[in-house]
Amino acid sequence: MPLREYDCPKCGTFEVIQKMDAEPLTEHESCGSKVERRISLSSFSLKGGGWCSDGYASSSAGSCPPGGCAGGACNPS
Repeated sequence: MPLREYDCPKCGTFEVIQKMDAEPLTEHESCGSKVERRISLSSFSLKGGGWCSDGYASSSAGSCPPGGCAGGACNPS
């Protein structure tokens, strides 16, 4: 489940774990103030053997063509 960030005028920024299909919160549970959902950056990166992503491909996987491998995985033959 994703971690969602909200801004509360009284309490500041807080985080809530919500399901993907959950409706955004409209008020803070602890103080009752109206809240606004924040859009934050995610920290996603592909690492490990076989992935072709700007230097994360393992040395045994071979070299990737310029622009990466089709489909996202390196399968040199």
